[in-house]
Amino acid sequence: MPMRTDPAWLDAQYDNRSRVPDFPRILERWRAASALARERSDCSLGVPYGPAAGERLDLFRAPGTGAPAPVLVFVHGGWWRSLGKADFSFVAPAFNAAGALVVVPDHDLCPAVTIEQIVAQMVRALEWTWRHAPAHGGDPSRIVVAGHSAGAHLAAMLVSCRWRQVGPDLPAQLVGGALGISGVYDLEPVRLAPFLQADLRLTPSSVRRLSPAFFPRPKARFYAVAGADESEEFRRQNELIRDVWGPTSVPVCETLPGHDHFSVLHSLADPAGRLHELALRLLGVR
Repeated sequence: MPMRTDPAWLDAQYDNRSRVPDFPRILERWRAASALARERSDCSLGVPYGPAAGERLDLFRAPGTGAPAPVLVFVHGGWWRSLGKADFSFVAPAFNAAGALVVVPDHDLCPAVTIEQIVAQMVRALEWTWRHAPAHGGDPSRIVVAGHSAGAHLAAMLVSCRWRQVGPDLPAQLVGGALGISGVYDLEPVRLAPFLQADLRLTPSSVRRLSPAFFPRPKARFYAVAGADESEEFRRQNELIRDVWGPTSVPVCETLPGHDHFSVLHSLADPAGRLHELALRLLGVR
């Protein structure tokens, strides 16, 4: 079925803040929970992973057990143009309690930078994590990425990265697996959505370079999950990555009942949530 290109329809499909009127309350809940997480955690905040102002990350360490901890890198969403790591510290405590080191990187925002530059920043953040995880109790051979919304797109880009071209000493499969939550994997409809055009400045050629749905299937596992109450397009994008990469690379493709684009993230932070369970499975602790 051909992709719809009607501008008003695309805005209605992709503008989640308009689709979920409760978003401001949800964001305040995230920020309050994140402030509490930083207050109560063993954490290092604002650690540089590169030279740019936005290239900072927060680390949340697991209680010491003597054994190196698996590492969860959480990449936030916001259409590559809003939000930051401080809004998402609330993801960390449940994974710390399960024995994982959690890394939450920031990146610069569009339109000051391009999505290509943001991808490069996330590559630097993962390289930094691999090199420095042992100093924080982490196991560099057990790195998993979870991303939400635009962060899920970045997670798919990272699982597809050719790491030996980044650094000859890096492992070919630096990312052991990834969880994409409510992601976008073909950026062509995003390019055509009017509410994003001025900030993202996508072109047909950049769409080809930045759409994981056009890439060879990765060797690492990628789990794709969206909320059942999300728009038709977000549910289509979720199925698209499974269809093009195949069930070997994407063995999990689900929609979570009762969740919209924002509430779905609560399932990651909740120790009883389905997304939390899937992330622990990728980390090898369940």
